[in-house]
Order: sequence, then C-alpha cells, then structure tokens
Amino acid sequence: MREASPAVVSASKLGLTFQTNDGPVQALSDVDLTISKGEFVSFIGPSGCGKTTFLRVIADLEKATAGTISVNGMTPEQARMKRAYGYVFQAAALYPWRTIERNVALPLEIIGMPNAEQAERIRRTLDLVNLTGFEKKYPWQLSGGMQQRASIARALAFDADLLLMDEPFGALDEIVRDHLNQQLLELWERTNKTICFVTHSIPEAVYLSTRIIVMSPRPGRVTDVIESTLPKERPLDIRETPEFLAIAARVRDGLRAGHSYDD
Repeated sequence: MREASPAVVSASKLGLTFQTNDGPVQALSDVDLTISKGEFVSFIGPSGCGKTTFLRVIADLEKATAGTISVNGMTPEQARMKRAYGYVFQAAALYPWRTIERNVALPLEIIGMPNAEQAERIRRTLDLVNLTGFEKKYPWQLSGGMQQRASIARALAFDADLLLMDEPFGALDEIVRDHLNQQLLELWERTNKTICFVTHSIPEAVYLSTRIIVMSPRPGRVTDVIESTLPKERPLDIRETPEFLAIAARVRDGLRAGHSYDD
C-alpha cells in the first residue's frame, strides 16, 4: 500500500459537456479520482475518451460543467494563476527563431523573472533533461527527441510540483521513445514531481506508472485503476518479466471491458 500523501488533484463526479452546432457532446462523466503527491499516473483509453480533456480541465484550459475538481487545494483557475503546474503538449511547439535556452526562458520572461534567476533556472532545467551544451542550438538543429526534452525543460522552468504530459512521445520512433521513457523515470525520481501522463501505449503506461487509469469511450469514465507492483528502479528489460506482463494484461482486459475496441 502507498503511504498517504497530500492530494494534488482531486476530482469528484466530474463531468464536461461541450456545446456544438450538432448538439451537446459529453466528453467526461462522473470522474472520481484523487492523485497524490509524488505519484506517476498514466491515463489510457481509446481516442476521444477524454484523457486529454481531463488534463486540460486540471490545467484550466477547459471548464468542467459538472462536479468538482481541485489542484493543490485550489480551483484550476487559481492553480493556473499561481503557476502550479507545467504542461507538455504532444508536439514540442518550440519557436524556431529562438535558441533552446531562449525557448525555455519564454515563460520566465512573460512573468518578468529577473535575468539572473532566469539564467539559473534555464541551466538547472536543461541539466535535468540532459541538454547541457545545447543552449545555443536552434530547434531545427536538434532531433525530435531532443526537441521534446527541451519542451519538458520549458515546462519544468516554473519548478512546479505538478507536470501534465499529453502523449509527449507518441510521434517518436520506438528506440527514441524507449530512451525518453527511461530519462523521464530518472527525472521523476530526481525531482519527486507529481506526473499525469496521457498515452495510447499499454507498455509505456505500465513501464512508467505508479498507477494506471483506464478510461472508457466517450463519455469518458474511469473504468479501472491499476496499482503498479513494479519496483521504482525499472530497466527496460523489466518489460519481459511475468509481473510486467500481468499488469499489461490487466490494462488490456480493462480496455476490452470498456468496449474500447468497438468501432
């Protein structure tokens, strides 16, 4: 059993319905979930099941239309104003005319952080993602994996305790993705951040997570919450162990039970 930790995200009966020209679309329904400090929680489910929508509600990029949600004991809007989280999108979304260090600096510039403090934050976050020495490079001079690491550094620049990651490695090839999965686990261990991670990959979810949240097709509901029994130290070959494969099988069963494979 996990020791009790402060709740970073707490949702109760959370729902979200979008109003469209074709009528209302229910994206989330009755989501009850608590995420504690220091957890690595992955969300998995079919396309359109509300995984990204839930992350966007946490980040105050979407507004819930039912139920309640708190982030570090605040409303999502208050958490956003206090810069209580970093957000990593599916694409690195770096400005090509800015060097890597200036891309990382952008949110710090926007909030008016003094230059000396900016420089220290940039140095520290680039070191965390193993990009020291690439400060003066431009995004187009880096590989896709390195660009995504720069995007993670930008999200870490605020030094927020909560990191929201929306399928950040989905567009990368398997070898690069494996490498970044390993680096992300190392980063999580070094920083003790709370991470909410969206993925379509069962092996990725099992490899990274302390808990895996299985979601149903729209309207998105939590159909299973799977506690990982894997050790914190996870070499890549742990994916061949019976324990890993058993957890992966339960995730797959949960997806089937939620009719995730129906057309």
